[in-house]
Amino acid sequence: MARQHDRRSATAKVSLARALSKLGFCSRTQAEHLVVEGRVQVNGKTVRDALLRIDPDRDRIGVDGERIVAERKVYLMLNKPRGLVTTRDDPEGRGTVYDCLAGLDLPFVSPVGRLDKASEGLLLLSNDTRWANGLLDPASHVAKTYHVQIAAAADEAMLERFRQGAVVDGELLTASSIALLRSGGRTAWLEIVLDEGRNRQIRRLLGAFDIEVLRLIRVAIGQLQLGEVAKGQARHLTSEELAMLSA
Repeated sequence: MARQHDRRSATAKVSLARALSKLGFCSRTQAEHLVVEGRVQVNGKTVRDALLRIDPDRDRIGVDGERIVAERKVYLMLNKPRGLVTTRDDPEGRGTVYDCLAGLDLPFVSPVGRLDKASEGLLLLSNDTRWANGLLDPASHVAKTYHVQIAAAADEAMLERFRQGAVVDGELLTASSIALLRSGGRTAWLEIVLDEGRNRQIRRLLGAFDIEVLRLIRVAIGQLQLGEVAKGQARHLTSEELAMLSA
């Protein structure tokens, strides 16, 4: 029994910086700075090693002498506007998705995945790292649906070429499905569904065919629809929506 207990304790341990993030106090990067500055205590003693392995459920963690306890779990959906980066602090001083959360009474939350600066639509944020990691795990195959405007008229022959995929920088890029929503003049709207999350996957895939992406909007994650959430606005997920994503 003692050995089993030791194994469970070892498994439960994470770095001090990650522990502060898991507790919803701050990001891991911010936690690393706090530790180096000597502002973090573990079981009453100041620690300056952000990689120190601790058990967040057993060890007492403090910042500036105040004990840190787990924040309430928060699950948000945001309609991300184009032009914002998906990070808390941007070294280039660009606007971030956190600007949309200003004035809301929230603990620290992190984006669940990414939308690049030029993309828009449904973005999830949470302080529940286990839940977020489950959604991001490639093995979960949670579908993500996008509406994509391209700078070209489209027909079935073009879509079939897209469906075959393309090798970009030695990486085969494909989509679960590609369908035409509407086409007219010099542009068209496509619905593209992905079940994996590679960096700029849609833009790179279409770029391999010399197709320019004019707009890229994520409209659904799994069965969760963006719906009527106004651009730049966020709201809490309902229990029913959480159940859909967790199924």
